[in-house]
Amino acid sequence: MNSSAPLAERMRPQTLDDLVGQEHLTGKGSILRTAIENGKIPSIILWGPPGVGKTTIANIIAHTLSVPYFQLSAISSGVKDVREVIEQAKQTTNAILFIDEIHRFNKGQQDALLGAVEKGIITLIGATTENPSFEVNSALLSRCQVYVLKALQEKDLVALIHHAIVNDVLLKEKKIEVKETAALINISGGDARKLLNLLELVINASNKNETLITDDYVMKVAQQKIALYDKQGEQHYDIISAFIKSIRGSDPNAAVYWLARMIAGGEDVKFIARRLVILASEDIGNANPNALLLANATFDAVNKIGFPESKIILSQCATYLASSPKSNAAVMAIGDAEALVSLYGDLPVPLHIRNAPTKLMKDLDYGKNYQYSHNGEGNFIEQEYLPEKIKGQTLYKPGNNARENELRNFLKQKWKEKYGY
Repeated sequence: MNSSAPLAERMRPQTLDDLVGQEHLTGKGSILRTAIENGKIPSIILWGPPGVGKTTIANIIAHTLSVPYFQLSAISSGVKDVREVIEQAKQTTNAILFIDEIHRFNKGQQDALLGAVEKGIITLIGATTENPSFEVNSALLSRCQVYVLKALQEKDLVALIHHAIVNDVLLKEKKIEVKETAALINISGGDARKLLNLLELVINASNKNETLITDDYVMKVAQQKIALYDKQGEQHYDIISAFIKSIRGSDPNAAVYWLARMIAGGEDVKFIARRLVILASEDIGNANPNALLLANATFDAVNKIGFPESKIILSQCATYLASSPKSNAAVMAIGDAEALVSLYGDLPVPLHIRNAPTKLMKDLDYGKNYQYSHNGEGNFIEQEYLPEKIKGQTLYKPGNNARENELRNFLKQKWKEKYGY
Protein backbone atom coordinates (compact mmCIF):
# COMPACT_ATOMS: atom_id res chain seq x y z
CA MET A 1 0.00 0.00 0.00
CA ASN A 2 1.24 3.48 -0.91
CA SER A 3 2.14 5.18 2.38
CA SER A 4 1.34 8.61 0.87
CA ALA A 5 -2.25 7.59 0.19
CA PRO A 6 -4.95 8.88 2.58
CA LEU A 7 -5.69 6.72 5.59
CA ALA A 8 -9.08 5.66 4.21
CA GLU A 9 -7.38 4.29 1.11
CA ARG A 10 -4.65 2.57 3.11
CA MET A 11 -7.29 0.88 5.26
CA ARG A 12 -9.63 -0.09 2.40
CA PRO A 13 -10.78 -3.70 3.00
CA GLN A 14 -9.41 -6.29 0.58
CA THR A 15 -11.89 -9.10 1.32
CA LEU A 16 -15.52 -9.38 2.37
CA ASP A 17 -14.39 -10.61 5.78
CA ASP A 18 -12.54 -7.31 6.32
CA LEU A 19 -15.61 -5.21 5.52
CA VAL A 20 -17.32 -3.51 8.46
CA GLY A 21 -21.11 -3.45 8.28
CA GLN A 22 -23.36 -4.69 5.43
CA GLU A 23 -23.56 -8.20 6.89
CA HIS A 24 -26.96 -8.60 5.21
CA LEU A 25 -25.15 -8.46 1.86
CA THR A 26 -21.68 -9.80 2.58
CA GLY A 27 -22.11 -12.05 5.61
CA LYS A 28 -21.96 -15.84 5.45
CA GLY A 29 -24.79 -17.21 3.31
CA SER A 30 -25.90 -13.77 2.05
CA ILE A 31 -27.09 -13.48 -1.53
CA LEU A 32 -24.28 -11.24 -2.78
CA ARG A 33 -21.54 -13.22 -1.05
CA THR A 34 -22.95 -16.47 -2.46
CA ALA A 35 -22.95 -15.02 -5.99
CA ILE A 36 -19.33 -13.91 -5.60
CA GLU A 37 -18.28 -17.31 -4.23
CA ASN A 38 -19.98 -18.98 -7.18
CA GLY A 39 -17.85 -16.84 -9.49
CA LYS A 40 -20.69 -15.13 -11.33
CA ILE A 41 -22.54 -11.95 -10.49
CA PRO A 42 -25.29 -10.08 -12.35
CA SER A 43 -25.13 -6.40 -13.16
CA ILE A 44 -25.91 -4.62 -9.91
CA ILE A 45 -26.68 -1.22 -8.44
CA LEU A 46 -25.31 -0.53 -4.96
CA TRP A 47 -27.53 2.06 -3.29
CA GLY A 48 -26.59 3.61 0.03
CA PRO A 49 -25.22 6.64 1.90
CA PRO A 50 -21.68 7.93 1.25
CA GLY A 51 -18.79 6.03 2.75
CA VAL A 52 -20.54 2.76 3.61
CA GLY A 53 -18.61 0.46 1.25
CA LYS A 54 -20.03 0.69 -2.26
CA THR A 55 -16.69 1.25 -4.02
CA THR A 56 -14.98 -1.21 -1.71
CA ILE A 57 -17.47 -3.97 -2.54
CA ALA A 58 -16.93 -3.36 -6.26
CA ASN A 59 -13.16 -3.61 -5.81
CA ILE A 60 -13.49 -6.79 -3.75
CA ILE A 61 -15.72 -8.39 -6.39
CA ALA A 62 -13.23 -7.65 -9.17
CA HIS A 63 -10.29 -8.84 -7.07
CA THR A 64 -12.04 -12.02 -5.94
CA LEU A 65 -13.19 -12.97 -9.44
CA SER A 66 -9.86 -11.94 -11.05
CA VAL A 67 -11.59 -10.31 -14.03
CA PRO A 68 -10.79 -7.18 -16.08
CA TYR A 69 -11.95 -4.15 -14.12
CA PHE A 70 -12.77 -0.68 -15.42
CA GLN A 71 -13.81 2.26 -13.28
CA LEU A 72 -15.47 5.55 -14.22
CA SER A 73 -16.88 8.42 -12.20
CA ALA A 74 -20.12 9.89 -13.51
CA ILE A 75 -18.95 13.27 -12.19
CA SER A 76 -16.09 13.50 -14.68
CA SER A 77 -16.96 11.03 -17.45
CA GLY A 78 -19.13 11.37 -20.52
CA VAL A 79 -20.55 9.18 -23.29
CA LYS A 80 -17.17 9.15 -25.05
CA ASP A 81 -15.49 7.64 -21.97
CA VAL A 82 -18.20 4.99 -21.65
CA ARG A 83 -17.85 3.97 -25.29
CA GLU A 84 -14.06 3.76 -25.01
CA VAL A 85 -14.35 1.42 -22.01
CA ILE A 86 -16.91 -0.73 -23.83
CA GLU A 87 -14.55 -1.06 -26.81
CA GLN A 88 -11.75 -2.14 -24.47
CA ALA A 89 -14.08 -4.60 -22.74
CA LYS A 90 -14.89 -6.23 -26.09
CA GLN A 91 -11.27 -7.39 -26.24
CA THR A 92 -11.64 -9.26 -22.92
CA THR A 93 -14.15 -11.56 -21.22
CA ASN A 94 -16.21 -11.13 -18.05
CA ALA A 95 -15.19 -7.47 -17.72
CA ILE A 96 -16.64 -5.42 -14.86
CA LEU A 97 -17.37 -1.71 -15.28
CA PHE A 98 -17.81 0.17 -12.02
CA ILE A 99 -19.49 3.58 -12.28
CA ASP A 100 -19.48 5.75 -9.18
CA GLU A 101 -22.32 8.27 -8.77
CA ILE A 102 -24.22 6.60 -11.63
CA HIS A 103 -27.27 8.76 -10.86
CA ARG A 104 -25.34 11.69 -12.30
CA PHE A 105 -25.38 10.12 -15.76
CA ASN A 106 -28.14 11.58 -17.90
CA LYS A 107 -30.43 9.47 -20.10
CA GLY A 108 -28.07 9.53 -23.07
CA GLN A 109 -25.11 8.44 -20.99
CA GLN A 110 -27.10 5.64 -19.35
CA ASP A 111 -28.43 4.53 -22.73
CA ALA A 112 -24.84 4.14 -23.94
CA LEU A 113 -24.43 1.39 -21.32
CA LEU A 114 -27.60 -0.49 -22.14
CA GLY A 115 -26.47 -2.43 -25.21
CA ALA A 116 -23.20 -3.56 -23.61
CA VAL A 117 -25.05 -4.78 -20.51
CA GLU A 118 -27.66 -6.62 -22.60
CA LYS A 119 -25.02 -8.36 -24.71
CA GLY A 120 -22.89 -9.29 -21.71
CA ILE A 121 -19.91 -7.27 -22.90
CA ILE A 122 -19.71 -5.80 -19.42
CA THR A 123 -21.08 -6.57 -16.00
CA LEU A 124 -22.15 -3.22 -14.63
CA ILE A 125 -21.70 -2.26 -11.01
CA GLY A 126 -23.21 1.16 -10.35
CA ALA A 127 -22.95 3.03 -7.07
CA THR A 128 -25.46 5.68 -6.09
CA THR A 129 -26.54 7.67 -3.05
CA GLU A 130 -29.89 8.43 -4.70
CA ASN A 131 -32.95 6.22 -5.12
CA PRO A 132 -32.26 4.34 -8.38
CA SER A 133 -35.99 4.09 -9.07
CA PHE A 134 -35.92 7.81 -9.84
CA GLU A 135 -32.37 8.36 -11.04
CA VAL A 136 -31.59 5.29 -13.23
CA ASN A 137 -33.31 4.61 -16.54
CA SER A 138 -36.01 1.96 -16.16
CA ALA A 139 -34.56 -0.05 -19.07
CA LEU A 140 -31.12 -0.16 -17.46
CA LEU A 141 -32.52 -0.66 -13.97
CA SER A 142 -34.54 -3.67 -15.12
CA ARG A 143 -31.29 -5.40 -16.10
CA CYS A 144 -29.64 -4.82 -12.73
CA GLN A 145 -30.08 -6.26 -9.26
CA VAL A 146 -30.38 -3.48 -6.69
CA TYR A 147 -28.63 -4.00 -3.33
CA VAL A 148 -29.30 -1.53 -0.52
CA LEU A 149 -26.39 -0.70 1.78
CA LYS A 150 -27.20 0.45 5.29
CA ALA A 151 -25.71 3.37 7.20
CA LEU A 152 -22.89 2.30 9.48
CA GLN A 153 -23.74 2.06 13.16
CA GLU A 154 -21.78 3.93 15.83
CA LYS A 155 -20.19 0.69 16.99
CA ASP A 156 -18.95 0.07 13.44
CA LEU A 157 -17.42 3.52 13.22
CA VAL A 158 -15.72 3.25 16.62
CA ALA A 159 -14.35 -0.13 15.54
CA LEU A 160 -12.93 1.45 12.38
CA ILE A 161 -11.13 4.10 14.43
CA HIS A 162 -9.44 1.59 16.72
CA HIS A 163 -8.70 -0.81 13.86
CA ALA A 164 -6.90 1.93 11.94
CA ILE A 165 -4.85 3.06 14.94
CA VAL A 166 -3.72 -0.49 15.65
CA ASN A 167 -3.14 -1.72 12.09
CA ASP A 168 -2.14 1.20 9.88
CA VAL A 169 1.57 1.12 9.13
CA LEU A 170 1.99 4.83 9.90
CA LEU A 171 -0.35 5.29 12.84
CA LYS A 172 0.78 2.30 14.85
CA GLU A 173 4.21 3.90 15.18
CA LYS A 174 2.63 6.73 17.22
CA LYS A 175 1.18 6.82 20.70
CA ILE A 176 -2.50 7.62 20.24
CA GLU A 177 -5.14 7.64 22.97
CA VAL A 178 -8.78 7.92 21.96
CA LYS A 179 -10.68 9.43 24.86
CA GLU A 180 -13.78 10.59 22.95
CA THR A 181 -15.19 9.72 19.52
CA ALA A 182 -18.44 11.72 19.27
CA ALA A 183 -16.95 14.64 17.31
CA LEU A 184 -15.16 12.35 14.86
CA ILE A 185 -18.37 10.46 14.18
CA ASN A 186 -20.65 13.50 14.03
CA ILE A 187 -18.42 15.53 11.71
CA SER A 188 -17.92 12.60 9.35
CA GLY A 189 -21.67 12.02 9.24
CA GLY A 190 -21.33 8.23 9.31
CA ASP A 191 -19.09 8.26 6.22
CA ALA A 192 -16.26 5.80 6.90
CA ARG A 193 -13.98 7.43 4.33
CA LYS A 194 -14.41 10.90 5.87
CA LEU A 195 -14.06 9.44 9.34
CA LEU A 196 -10.67 7.85 8.68
CA ASN A 197 -9.29 10.83 6.78
CA LEU A 198 -10.46 13.16 9.56
CA LEU A 199 -8.80 10.88 12.10
CA GLU A 200 -5.53 11.12 10.21
CA LEU A 201 -5.85 14.90 9.91
CA VAL A 202 -6.41 15.22 13.66
CA ILE A 203 -3.44 13.01 14.49
CA ASN A 204 -1.10 14.80 12.06
CA ALA A 205 -2.20 18.22 13.34
CA SER A 206 -0.56 17.60 16.69
CA ASN A 207 2.96 17.39 15.19
CA LYS A 208 3.82 15.02 18.03
CA ASN A 209 4.25 11.30 18.46
CA GLU A 210 1.63 11.43 21.20
CA THR A 211 -1.97 12.44 20.54
CA LEU A 212 -4.91 12.58 22.92
CA ILE A 213 -8.12 12.60 20.90
CA THR A 214 -10.97 14.49 22.56
CA ASP A 215 -14.10 16.04 21.10
CA ASP A 216 -12.81 19.58 21.75
CA TYR A 217 -9.52 18.85 20.03
CA VAL A 218 -11.25 17.30 17.01
CA MET A 219 -13.58 20.30 16.65
CA LYS A 220 -10.67 22.72 16.89
CA VAL A 221 -8.71 20.93 14.15
CA ALA A 222 -11.76 20.48 11.93
CA GLN A 223 -12.68 24.15 12.05
CA GLN A 224 -9.14 25.18 11.14
CA LYS A 225 -8.30 22.64 8.48
CA ILE A 226 -11.29 21.36 6.54
CA ALA A 227 -14.16 22.77 4.53
CA LEU A 228 -17.10 20.46 5.14
CA TYR A 229 -20.05 19.98 2.84
CA ASP A 230 -22.83 17.66 3.92
CA LYS A 231 -25.66 17.36 1.41
CA GLN A 232 -28.09 16.38 4.14
CA GLY A 233 -26.82 18.60 6.96
CA GLU A 234 -26.62 22.20 8.10
CA GLN A 235 -23.77 23.17 5.78
CA HIS A 236 -25.83 22.14 2.78
CA TYR A 237 -28.37 24.82 3.67
CA ASP A 238 -25.72 27.34 4.66
CA ILE A 239 -23.94 27.10 1.31
CA ILE A 240 -27.04 27.15 -0.88
CA SER A 241 -28.14 30.17 1.21
CA ALA A 242 -24.80 31.89 0.56
CA PHE A 243 -25.14 31.07 -3.15
CA ILE A 244 -28.65 32.52 -3.43
CA LYS A 245 -27.84 35.61 -1.36
CA SER A 246 -24.73 36.29 -3.47
CA ILE A 247 -26.80 36.26 -6.67
CA ARG A 248 -29.53 38.37 -5.03
CA GLY A 249 -26.78 40.77 -3.93
CA SER A 250 -25.45 41.05 -7.53
CA ASP A 251 -22.04 39.53 -6.74
CA PRO A 252 -21.13 37.08 -9.54
CA ASN A 253 -17.72 36.38 -7.99
CA ALA A 254 -19.19 35.10 -4.73
CA ALA A 255 -21.95 33.29 -6.62
CA VAL A 256 -19.53 31.26 -8.73
CA TYR A 257 -17.36 30.51 -5.67
CA TRP A 258 -20.31 29.03 -3.74
CA LEU A 259 -21.31 27.17 -6.90
CA ALA A 260 -17.84 25.63 -7.00
CA ARG A 261 -18.18 24.64 -3.34
CA MET A 262 -21.41 22.82 -4.07
CA ILE A 263 -19.95 21.09 -7.11
CA ALA A 264 -16.89 20.00 -5.14
CA GLY A 265 -19.18 18.65 -2.43
CA GLY A 266 -21.13 16.52 -4.89
CA GLU A 267 -24.36 18.52 -4.80
CA ASP A 268 -27.10 17.38 -7.18
CA VAL A 269 -26.91 19.68 -10.22
CA LYS A 270 -30.68 19.47 -10.67
CA PHE A 271 -31.13 20.88 -7.16
CA ILE A 272 -28.87 23.83 -8.03
CA ALA A 273 -30.67 24.41 -11.33
CA ARG A 274 -34.09 24.34 -9.66
CA ARG A 275 -32.99 27.00 -7.20
CA LEU A 276 -31.78 29.18 -10.07
CA VAL A 277 -35.20 28.94 -11.76
CA ILE A 278 -36.92 30.01 -8.53
CA LEU A 279 -34.44 32.85 -7.97
CA ALA A 280 -34.88 34.16 -11.53
CA SER A 281 -38.53 34.86 -10.77
CA GLU A 282 -38.29 35.63 -7.06
CA ASP A 283 -35.38 38.07 -7.12
CA ILE A 284 -35.21 39.32 -10.72
CA GLY A 285 -38.71 38.93 -12.13
CA ASN A 286 -39.84 41.60 -14.56
CA ALA A 287 -36.67 43.61 -14.06
CA ASN A 288 -35.22 41.19 -16.62
CA PRO A 289 -37.75 38.64 -17.93
CA ASN A 290 -34.98 36.88 -19.89
CA ALA A 291 -33.54 35.69 -16.58
CA LEU A 292 -36.36 33.17 -16.12
CA LEU A 293 -35.98 31.98 -19.72
CA LEU A 294 -32.24 31.39 -19.25
CA ALA A 295 -32.73 29.70 -15.87
CA ASN A 296 -35.37 27.38 -17.29
CA ALA A 297 -33.15 26.59 -20.27
CA THR A 298 -30.33 25.90 -17.80
CA PHE A 299 -32.49 23.40 -15.94
CA ASP A 300 -33.32 21.60 -19.19
CA ALA A 301 -29.71 21.64 -20.38
CA VAL A 302 -28.32 20.34 -17.08
CA ASN A 303 -30.72 17.40 -17.24
CA LYS A 304 -29.62 16.61 -20.79
CA ILE A 305 -25.88 17.13 -20.39
CA GLY A 306 -24.95 15.84 -16.93
CA PHE A 307 -21.55 16.22 -15.35
CA PRO A 308 -18.92 17.49 -15.89
CA GLU A 309 -20.11 19.85 -18.64
CA SER A 310 -23.20 21.01 -16.75
CA LYS A 311 -21.04 23.00 -14.33
CA ILE A 312 -20.26 25.39 -17.21
CA ILE A 313 -23.96 25.90 -17.89
CA LEU A 314 -24.64 26.51 -14.21
CA SER A 315 -21.79 29.01 -14.06
CA GLN A 316 -23.14 30.91 -17.07
CA CYS A 317 -26.61 31.10 -15.53
CA ALA A 318 -25.42 32.04 -12.04
CA THR A 319 -23.17 34.84 -13.27
CA TYR A 320 -25.90 36.17 -15.58
CA LEU A 321 -28.50 36.21 -12.83
CA ALA A 322 -26.07 37.87 -10.42
CA SER A 323 -25.36 40.55 -13.03
CA SER A 324 -29.04 41.24 -13.75
CA PRO A 325 -31.17 44.06 -12.28
CA LYS A 326 -33.27 42.85 -9.34
CA SER A 327 -36.92 43.09 -8.39
CA ASN A 328 -39.13 41.22 -5.95
CA ALA A 329 -42.31 42.99 -7.09
CA ALA A 330 -43.88 39.72 -8.30
CA VAL A 331 -43.23 38.12 -4.89
CA MET A 332 -44.80 41.04 -3.07
CA ALA A 333 -47.78 41.04 -5.44
CA ILE A 334 -48.70 37.40 -4.89
CA GLY A 335 -48.11 37.81 -1.16
CA ASP A 336 -50.51 40.74 -0.97
CA ALA A 337 -53.03 38.89 -3.13
CA GLU A 338 -52.91 35.84 -0.86
CA ALA A 339 -53.46 38.11 2.13
CA LEU A 340 -56.65 39.45 0.51
CA VAL A 341 -57.85 35.93 -0.22
CA SER A 342 -57.20 34.97 3.40
CA LEU A 343 -58.97 38.08 4.69
CA TYR A 344 -62.06 38.08 2.44
CA GLY A 345 -62.39 34.43 1.44
CA ASP A 346 -64.15 33.42 -1.79
CA LEU A 347 -65.44 36.73 -3.11
CA PRO A 348 -67.84 36.39 -6.05
CA VAL A 349 -66.57 37.00 -9.57
CA PRO A 350 -68.11 40.21 -10.99
CA LEU A 351 -70.98 39.33 -13.33
CA HIS A 352 -69.58 41.19 -16.32
CA ILE A 353 -66.41 39.04 -16.46
CA ARG A 354 -68.13 35.71 -15.85
CA ASN A 355 -68.27 33.14 -18.64
CA ALA A 356 -71.73 32.71 -20.22
CA PRO A 357 -71.76 29.55 -22.36
CA THR A 358 -75.52 28.86 -21.86
CA LYS A 359 -78.73 30.85 -22.36
CA LEU A 360 -79.59 30.54 -18.68
CA MET A 361 -76.31 32.15 -17.70
CA LYS A 362 -76.88 34.97 -20.15
CA ASP A 363 -80.39 35.48 -18.73
CA LEU A 364 -78.76 35.80 -15.30
CA ASP A 365 -76.59 38.63 -16.69
CA TYR A 366 -73.39 36.57 -16.84
CA GLY A 367 -71.04 38.51 -19.10
CA LYS A 368 -73.39 41.48 -19.41
CA ASN A 369 -71.67 44.80 -20.13
CA TYR A 370 -68.26 43.15 -20.55
CA GLN A 371 -66.16 45.24 -22.93
CA TYR A 372 -63.68 43.46 -25.18
CA SER A 373 -60.32 45.15 -24.56
CA HIS A 374 -59.11 44.89 -28.14
CA ASN A 375 -62.01 47.05 -29.29
CA GLY A 376 -60.63 49.99 -27.34
CA GLU A 377 -57.95 52.48 -28.29
CA GLY A 378 -54.55 50.93 -27.76
CA ASN A 379 -56.26 47.58 -27.09
CA PHE A 380 -57.52 48.88 -23.74
CA ILE A 381 -60.88 49.69 -22.16
CA GLU A 382 -61.01 50.73 -18.52
CA GLN A 383 -63.30 48.46 -16.51
CA GLU A 384 -63.19 46.71 -13.13
CA TYR A 385 -61.81 43.16 -12.87
CA LEU A 386 -61.60 42.74 -9.09
CA PRO A 387 -64.53 41.80 -6.83
CA GLU A 388 -66.60 44.75 -5.58
CA LYS A 389 -65.33 44.50 -1.98
CA ILE A 390 -61.68 44.94 -2.95
CA LYS A 391 -61.95 46.99 -6.14
CA GLY A 392 -59.17 49.50 -6.70
CA GLN A 393 -56.56 47.51 -4.73
CA THR A 394 -52.95 47.85 -5.89
CA LEU A 395 -51.14 44.53 -5.68
CA TYR A 396 -48.43 44.69 -8.33
CA LYS A 397 -46.11 47.64 -7.71
CA PRO A 398 -43.37 47.66 -10.37
CA GLY A 399 -39.83 47.87 -9.05
CA ASN A 400 -37.47 50.78 -9.57
CA ASN A 401 -35.53 49.51 -12.56
CA ALA A 402 -35.44 50.27 -16.27
CA ARG A 403 -37.73 47.46 -17.43
CA GLU A 404 -40.34 47.86 -14.69
CA ASN A 405 -40.29 51.63 -15.05
CA GLU A 406 -41.47 51.00 -18.60
CA LEU A 407 -44.22 48.76 -17.23
CA ARG A 408 -45.18 51.39 -14.64
CA ASN A 409 -45.42 54.09 -17.30
CA PHE A 410 -47.54 51.81 -19.50
CA LEU A 411 -49.92 51.00 -16.65
CA LYS A 412 -50.08 54.62 -15.50
CA GLN A 413 -50.96 55.70 -19.00
CA LYS A 414 -53.74 53.13 -19.18
CA TRP A 415 -55.16 53.38 -15.69
CA LYS A 416 -54.24 56.99 -15.06
CA GLU A 417 -54.37 57.45 -11.26
CA LYS A 418 -56.65 54.54 -10.45
CA TYR A 419 -53.88 52.31 -9.12
CA GLY A 420 -51.60 55.03 -7.85
CA TYR A 421 -48.74 54.33 -10.26
